Amino acid sequence: QVQLVESGGGLVQAGGSQRLSCAASGRTVSSYVMAWFRQAPGKEREFVAAITSSAGSTSSADSVKGRFTISRDHAKNTVYLQMNSLLPEDTAVYYCAVAFIRWSMPQVSRARSYAYWGQGTQVTVSS
Repeated sequence: QVQLVESGGGLVQAGGSQRLSCAASGRTVSSYVMAWFRQAPGKEREFVAAITSSAGSTSSADSVKGRFTISRDHAKNTVYLQMNSLLPEDTAVYYCAVAFIRWSMPQVSRARSYAYWGQGTQVTVSS
């Protein structure tokens, strides 16, 4: 079992920045993928960004490229999402997820690839 706890959400003005954190505990293996997804009201959950356990590979959705950066602290078993130049359309509940899979696309961008999920943290961007 893996437990994930997100933090860092809240209200921010458009153009501002925010950093989300996700701390993982429980089962650990040598190779796994951590990712961020988001879900806005009335919309499906969508992929935001992913990173390997070694931080050797990352991927992000086109909608956030150049604005969001995913990173991780392996020693702390924590993944971060630095969000800059936030837009009102970034408003959503952001979820952290873990998958024990090999890094490959499009698998890492699919929600069904992930077995463990955090409770989510609300990010609201005001215009």
